[in-house]
Amino acid sequence: MPDLKTRFEKAKEAVKSLPERPDNDTLLRLYALFKQGSEGDAQGEKPGFFDFVGNAKYEAWEKLKGMPRDEAMTKYVELVERLSA
Repeated sequence: MPDLKTRFEKAKEAVKSLPERPDNDTLLRLYALFKQGSEGDAQGEKPGFFDFVGNAKYEAWEKLKGMPRDEAMTKYVELVERLSA
């Protein structure tokens, strides 16, 4: 079985060719898990109030604070695999 980083990279590519576009909540979950898995806890300034999309993405990522990177990577891979099926 490929190591987690390899599976994560493959999922990152597979998400670009999903059979159908996920709903917004799922897209936010994908984003947050990807950022947590690749960068760790949310960092940088929170986007301004009127940047609705940026704000939603940042908040989704921020909710995962403290989740280990390996766990986020695993959950990201599993979610992409479910969406690809």
